[in-house]
Amino acid sequence: MTDDDTARTRLLDAAESLFYARGIQAVGMDELRAASGLPLKRVYRCFRAKHEIVAAYLRRRDARWRAELADHVTAHAATPDAAPLAVFDWLHTWFTAPGFRGCAFVNAVGELGPAADDVALAAREHKQALHAYLAGLTRPLGVADHRALAAQLALLVDGAIATAALTGDATAAHQARAAARTLLTTARDARDAR
Repeated sequence: MTDDDTARTRLLDAAESLFYARGIQAVGMDELRAASGLPLKRVYRCFRAKHEIVAAYLRRRDARWRAELADHVTAHAATPDAAPLAVFDWLHTWFTAPGFRGCAFVNAVGELGPAADDVALAAREHKQALHAYLAGLTRPLGVADHRALAAQLALLVDGAIATAALTGDATAAHQARAAARTLLTTARDARDAR
């Protein structure tokens, strides 16, 4: 790892901790510099502007978030039918973790608006990747339109995240899981009736 890679990692670690806990606009470049332990000149050598740091933080968070989700589903879903429901079990675990503040991607776009192009793009890419992951989980079920089912599950995921963040109630994951079970049962019943 080069010195520049190390500096970027330290800066993104600081950015993720501060942005997710307090919000993007509440954190200035001086605070990022201090938390990362880097000189301001080095910060700007890594990223030319704050919005670039935000986009990089979101992309890195996306990769880690999706990997943790996939690892959980792989470890806890014994059958393809169980895989979509394992997503909601993982959400409950995440919701009960210290420092849960909702969806970093929705938070960022809500705070900065859609005009922050690179941030909005990172958020859209995250949501598209989640949908693709869910489509991969629903494909083996042999239902008529696994992509539509995945889109419905994605809405349940986003709704559960928003509800848990707003209410502080992690049981939103259980409620979304129950709705997902209903969707899956309906889709399988329609498949079996063909």
